[in-house]
Amino acid sequence: MRETRIASLRTAFFSGLILLSPIAVTWMVFSWLVDNLGGKIRPIVFPDSMLAHPTLQFAWNVATMMIVLLLITGLGWLSRYVLGQFFAGLTEKVIQSIPGISAIYNTVKQVVDTFGSQNKNMFSKVVMVEFPRKGVWTLAFLTSKQRGEPQAQLPGEYWTVFVPTSPNPTGGYVLMMPREEIIELEMSVGDGMKMVISGGAVLPPAPGTPPGVGGQGI
Repeated sequence: MRETRIASLRTAFFSGLILLSPIAVTWMVFSWLVDNLGGKIRPIVFPDSMLAHPTLQFAWNVATMMIVLLLITGLGWLSRYVLGQFFAGLTEKVIQSIPGISAIYNTVKQVVDTFGSQNKNMFSKVVMVEFPRKGVWTLAFLTSKQRGEPQAQLPGEYWTVFVPTSPNPTGGYVLMMPREEIIELEMSVGDGMKMVISGGAVLPPAPGTPPGVGGQGI
């Protein structure tokens, strides 16, 4: 029983030591930077006659800590953005050199770049239009209801829609169609994109369909 308690205390001690190790190392590095930076630069800024003044010593210590914090933050920014971009570019080059994988990677990258967060408002609504001929309907995305110069040359109200290709929706056709020939849908842009990329295999449920019914292809 006694040996069990001793083993439990030993385990608890080493667990606490492991938890404190990162904090201790961080404090040692921070203190070393403050002492070395402050100790070497302080005699240059303050003459010997001013070093003994408590207020100046306190102000210098605070200023040194702020400088060290700025240097650490700058190093973190450098490692995150500069080095991170370097390794990301290196990884991308390696992926691009793998046959087969490079084609899949390029397709996914094009989709992400085109429909990423920067362009999430590019499409305002999912619609259906007759394309490429009458009687054949396809999914499209409404891009604009504005009346620009091209629409001004046409009689009536025309909306601009984008008809993507499947399964790679980065390519497609920009069509200016009469308002009455466009059917607006309730599905989200995300669901519409899933349907396009899957070639129609993933179908969002129709409005009013109970959860778990429909929404999937064969």
